[in-house]
Amino acid sequence: MPKKQAWSLKIRGKIAVGYVLILLMLGLFLLIVSSRITDLEKETVFLSDHDIEVHELTYQIEKNVLDMETGQRGYALTGDNSYLDPFNNGLRDWQINLAKLKGLIADNPDQMRNLGIIKENIQLWIDLAGQQVVDLKRNGEDEAIAEFFRNDTGKSVIDSIRSQSDYFRDNERNLTNERISNLKESNSRLLITMYILWTLVALLALLITYLISASIVNPLQHVILAINGIAGGGNMSERIKVKTMDEIYDLGEATNSLLDTVQLEQWSSEQQTAMSAILQEATDIYLLCRSFMNKLATTLEMQYGAIYVMDHKERYKCMYSYAGAEKKEFPFAEDSILPGEGLVGQCAVDKRIIIVEDLPENYISINSALGRTAPRFAVIAPIIFENKTVAVLEVASLTQWASYHHELLSKLLDMMAVSVNSVMTRMEIQKLYHDSQVMNEELQVQSEELQVQSEELQVQTEELQNQTNELLTVNRELENQKAVAENAAVELERYNEQLELSSRYKSEFLANMSHELRTPLNSMLILSQLLAENRNNNLSEEEQGYASVIHNSGSDLLVMINDILDLSKVEAGKMMVEMDAVNLTELPTLLRGYFGKTAEQQKLEFSVNIGAEVPDLFYTDEMRLHQILRNLLSNAFKFTEEGSVQVDITRIEAYSDPQYNPTEPVLAFSVKDTGIGISEEHRELIFEAFMQADGSTVRKFGGTGLGLSISLQLARLLGGYISLQSELGQGSTFTLFLPCRCLEADMEDGLQPPGSWSSVAAAREREVTQKPEKATITVDTSLFEKQYEMLQGRTVLIVDDDLRNIYALKQGLEPYQMNILTAQSGFECLQIVREQANVDIVLLDIMMPNLDGYDTLSIIREELLLPDLPIIAISAKTMKEDREKCLAAGATDFISKPVVMKDVITRMCRWITVE
Repeated sequence: MPKKQAWSLKIRGKIAVGYVLILLMLGLFLLIVSSRITDLEKETVFLSDHDIEVHELTYQIEKNVLDMETGQRGYALTGDNSYLDPFNNGLRDWQINLAKLKGLIADNPDQMRNLGIIKENIQLWIDLAGQQVVDLKRNGEDEAIAEFFRNDTGKSVIDSIRSQSDYFRDNERNLTNERISNLKESNSRLLITMYILWTLVALLALLITYLISASIVNPLQHVILAINGIAGGGNMSERIKVKTMDEIYDLGEATNSLLDTVQLEQWSSEQQTAMSAILQEATDIYLLCRSFMNKLATTLEMQYGAIYVMDHKERYKCMYSYAGAEKKEFPFAEDSILPGEGLVGQCAVDKRIIIVEDLPENYISINSALGRTAPRFAVIAPIIFENKTVAVLEVASLTQWASYHHELLSKLLDMMAVSVNSVMTRMEIQKLYHDSQVMNEELQVQSEELQVQSEELQVQTEELQNQTNELLTVNRELENQKAVAENAAVELERYNEQLELSSRYKSEFLANMSHELRTPLNSMLILSQLLAENRNNNLSEEEQGYASVIHNSGSDLLVMINDILDLSKVEAGKMMVEMDAVNLTELPTLLRGYFGKTAEQQKLEFSVNIGAEVPDLFYTDEMRLHQILRNLLSNAFKFTEEGSVQVDITRIEAYSDPQYNPTEPVLAFSVKDTGIGISEEHRELIFEAFMQADGSTVRKFGGTGLGLSISLQLARLLGGYISLQSELGQGSTFTLFLPCRCLEADMEDGLQPPGSWSSVAAAREREVTQKPEKATITVDTSLFEKQYEMLQGRTVLIVDDDLRNIYALKQGLEPYQMNILTAQSGFECLQIVREQANVDIVLLDIMMPNLDGYDTLSIIREELLLPDLPIIAISAKTMKEDREKCLAAGATDFISKPVVMKDVITRMCRWITVE
């Protein structure tokens, strides 16, 4: 059907338009006639006014000339000035009348020439006769006047003016007669025009009447013929086409709408019938779902779909997907969905259809041999039987569905619900029938055997019957055990989740433990260091020894905490390695610096040898390499009482081991000692966390047993391995194998161990220092004096919620005679900074209740506008991001707990000097 336009008219409007057109034509006719009559009237007025005025002006000019002549003669005869009045008036008026006459005949050149001749003669008379005689009379020259009148040259001029005026008026009369003749011809043409226009109006009225009647009758007859044809059993797909936009168009539209409704109902009924036939043929649930989805795809505009059927566990299992590939093009589909899980599960719970429009591009892809695209529309519908959701259908389409599609889908879903229930019931019955058949066969066999032995085994019949009952009981028990096993599987899955949660809690616990242990350890190390330094010289050497023992024990505890944190990071896969070039020529000097004094104290030989084939540079994580070597050397020196400790670095082109089989050359870092050695049954045990060779080793040499475990894990992170060769009582050789990557490209192309480049760094990478020697702590007097000069009289603000830390820092700063202010919260810190403008530096703890150090830093920098005030952040957390977060919040420097007073004093001097 054509679309209605804004200018379309109904039948009433068409009739009204016809009448309006006729009235417009009549109005146009009247307008033309009236215009023509007006023109005739103007011509008549022109004749009556123009021609009469022209004649009157010619007479006026001629009269003006006559007045001038009469006044001239009377003044010449009498000399009386009263005769000059007509002369002067005529002399003035003739030019005015002449100008008016020119305006009236300006469109007639001939008359303008005649008027010009008259003007010249009048002016000639005035110059030769009129004005000259008056001037002679005024001068008293009567004889000259008499002589002039005897000749009288002016008379001929006057006569010429009269004749020319008569000629001028005759011409005007001829023109008037021509205009009258033209006026008569115009009247005749007006009558002819009126007759023609009247005829045209009559013909147009007849034409409009015919067109309007035809536009009403013809479409109406077409609609009647079409309705009769359809009513007589014609094609239901045929539609009435009406070109006019009136009530007949509305009649055709209503008829077509009725036909559409009837046709849609007929189509819907046919689809339901076809679907019912297909569903009745299905014998199992998979075939039923496949047949339903395939038929649904051809019936509705559906390009993708999946159907989930409830199983005996009350989970919805994906039974069939239309146009999908298993786990490839349906990556987000779940094999089974719980009620309330996702939109499918929620649809099952709500028992209502969910329509999702404007799907994102990554929702799912509809693939063909030529390409792929994303759907724009999805429908998730429950399949309900007796108020129970037995299945859920999810379909996706490229186009929106019409309303009749949704109505048909609802009816088909009702049919599918009945079929699903019927098939499930049938399958259950078949299963029960099969089970009963099997049991019947077994009973049949037993019955035959019993019949053969019936005479002899009559008594056992009852026993067999009892056994049958027992079998049934066992079957029920097996079913119960099956349900218990399923519940156990669910519990096992829940246990796995709890295990992952426990692992995360373990990492969080270790981080919190680090914070809680470092906080009291901070004050203990500071105070023990101060006591060992004996700045006031009031302690005996024995008491200083006690303080040194306390400080060394605290340092041992700190190393242990760091080892535990390293182990937790490695186990969680959060340890980050940074590959860079390592200069192996510097390694002997570094290792001698670490362990030279230890070797001297234990009277051991210590050597570091590098093979000629070893490159100067290779790529690995230098800090982790040093940490592994220090751990190995620490163990070597710990368990070697006499002899030597030796480090050999060699290059091996090919190395193979059941547990380590690299495809590239490796560098071997061998640490040999002549210590106690390790028995064969304990070689694997020593690489376990918190384990050593035996209990006597722990009691004799101490240690936590973490060093080798951490070293092995770090070696694996670097793509390497640690091997062990040892004989009890002869010594041990630990060999670290690392890939020999001499170029950066080798490092990039090499296989990285899992987690080696994790973007989540569990902690700030710290340098693992050698365990401090048990020696007396000394004070550098010259350095103290320099620092004393810098810090004396300065004001320092110590902010910490732990009074022990405040006390330890105050005791450490007292020898420098500084003005020490303290605060136990961020709020007190802000108040002091506002009130005390002379604060030179702030030592700020980060982990505080209510207002922590980060917020305190931001307020000092942004609100109090103190960007130059040195603020050193002190935190028990050693995470890399914690340091970066402190510096980003506005901290000038960062120190991790437990702090060393020398380090604190050095940094305070540095930043106060900068200030």
